[in-house]
Amino acid sequence: MRENGNRPPLKAPSLEQLAAELKKEQYRKSYVRVLRSTVFSLLAVAAAAVLIAVLFLPVLQITGTSMTDTLQDGDIVVAVSGVKYDTGDVIAFYYNNSILVKRVTAAAGDWVDLDEEGNVYVNGEMLEEPYVSEKSLGNCNIELPFQVPDGRCFVMGDHRATSIDSRNTALGCVSNEMVVGKILLRVWPLDRLQLIR
Repeated sequence: MRENGNRPPLKAPSLEQLAAELKKEQYRKSYVRVLRSTVFSLLAVAAAAVLIAVLFLPVLQITGTSMTDTLQDGDIVVAVSGVKYDTGDVIAFYYNNSILVKRVTAAAGDWVDLDEEGNVYVNGEMLEEPYVSEKSLGNCNIELPFQVPDGRCFVMGDHRATSIDSRNTALGCVSNEMVVGKILLRVWPLDRLQLIR
């Protein structure tokens, strides 16, 4: 029992105790700094990945059958934005708040004609289309031969019997400004991973 409520004098910490406390505090500050730096780095990388995916390499899921046999319903593909596309390339483009995927058949200024069997002629020459398994005139209501307007391209689906494309005025030719990008690669399903041609 203490007399008169006096407390014993406080004992000063030893040098070893002070050094240990200082080391713990420095470690804590260093840990917080590294953690903060790591979180900021991860956020920056994630933001950059999202920007690249949205602006340069959009990832799209195919819906519908207008591009069979080249692309199937449910396939996931990667497009490349801002690259030049040519006749024969598969492109994605905006249409009525959706993104459609079709193959470029003719460029601005070209004359397109189709016969009853579904053979496609561009500037008088019949196209060789190894990617089309069944040729068909399809749902065509444009006046043939048809000249592709400036700043646009004529697109067709590879499944000609069911595809609604530039052969029909409901879709028409695609404006260059509406093109999302050129389809480069199918990434899913993995067993059908391949470049798209």
